Amino acid sequence: MKIFFKAFLAFSILSSCNNNFNKVLKSTDYDYKLKKADEYYANKSYKNAEELYRELFPVFKGSEKFEDLYYKYAYCSYYQKNYLDAENLFKGFLGIFPNSPRAEEMAYMDAYTYYKQSPKVELDQANTQKGIGMMQSFINRYPNSSRVAEATNIIALSRGKLELKDYKSAKLYYNIQQYRAAGISFTDLLNNYPETPRGDEYMLMAIKSYYEFAKLSVPDKQEERYEKVGTAYFDFADRYPESKLLKEAEEYKNLSVTNIKKIQNEQVKASTEL
Repeated sequence: MKIFFKAFLAFSILSSCNNNFNKVLKSTDYDYKLKKADEYYANKSYKNAEELYRELFPVFKGSEKFEDLYYKYAYCSYYQKNYLDAENLFKGFLGIFPNSPRAEEMAYMDAYTYYKQSPKVELDQANTQKGIGMMQSFINRYPNSSRVAEATNIIALSRGKLELKDYKSAKLYYNIQQYRAAGISFTDLLNNYPETPRGDEYMLMAIKSYYEFAKLSVPDKQEERYEKVGTAYFDFADRYPESKLLKEAEEYKNLSVTNIKKIQNEQVKASTEL
């Protein structure tokens, strides 16, 4: 009975709220409607507030009340996680009120909605890249903003996501034995994300990839490809002399040197036999 009573009470309250909202919708007093919209907004009833703001948008356009209405209308979309709509509204606010005291906030939120639309790592990261660019533009435009630290952190998080996506692609190439593509991809990872703490790991994977690529190459190409392993190793040693992975990288270099000597000995033997 208690459960039934609670359900009935909740239904009654909901019905009452709906009836009250319908009365507001039917009103022809626009100032009253705006007041109610603001009340719904303050109470986080964003769906109701949004519906009223949308109706009042053309009514108050050009008036002194329009800026605040637009501001809250944009946030209604944001708080309901309609980030694409919110993005357009934040951008629209900047277009209409470029000199508003809220312009900095709107510029930040415009960029932030791209971050909120950033998908899972495995999917296309166009919004992530766009968000990075817009956050950087925000920092450039408002270098003294209190939001710069947060914008910088979001850029770092977004770059981390792009790095992870690129890493997974490179590792996939390695796992399916596309070693040349893997070597290039791991090298690109290091070049594209020079600040990464995983640089020595990427370089080791590039060395391993180039080594496996050389092993599978036709005899005429093996020597020069093993030499590339050695070149990559010395680059590794220069960049990360204290790395725990240096010894493993050196093993691939030594194996490559051994294989080069074998190839050269076979070449000498073949020329002697001729």
